[in-house]
Amino acid sequence: MTLTILRKERLSFESEFRQAEEIARTLETRMASELLKSKIEAVHRLGGTSHEVQALLRADLEMLGFENERKGLFVNLRVPALRPDFYRRLGRSGIVAEVERGKTITNNMDLLDLWKCHLCTEADFLFLVVPMSRVSKNGGVIKAFDQATRRLATFFEPRNYVNVEAAFIFGY
Repeated sequence: MTLTILRKERLSFESEFRQAEEIARTLETRMASELLKSKIEAVHRLGGTSHEVQALLRADLEMLGFENERKGLFVNLRVPALRPDFYRRLGRSGIVAEVERGKTITNNMDLLDLWKCHLCTEADFLFLVVPMSRVSKNGGVIKAFDQATRRLATFFEPRNYVNVEAAFIFGY
């Protein structure tokens, strides 16, 4: 279990960032427990789904104040049916939390999740949970955490800023 935090140099929501970081550290500790690690390891297999990992994290995320698949966050946009895996209000902002497994890189889910947070007028922080690596059908290994971190880092360079204040990338 590892956590990388990508953030803008100057934050518009400094106190919310500190709260989001505290929540992220708590989730990091929970995800590092031997019990949860072994449960995630059991479902993180070829053919496994992000929904299986999401189900394992649901109780911890809900204990931290997140709502599962919150509806209505995108009603005023051209994509009103969008909804995050989890959402938590946070002061003047909020956190969109997304859990990925197999399609993190191959289907650009990491970029879709950042886009979803970028569009959400009620969130400026992204929690992205991705595998450290995963084996593909042909036996190759995809280093999802490293690739997702590298790809999302480009959006936290001043010339490329999106309206996401910070991304907290959890690797399992």
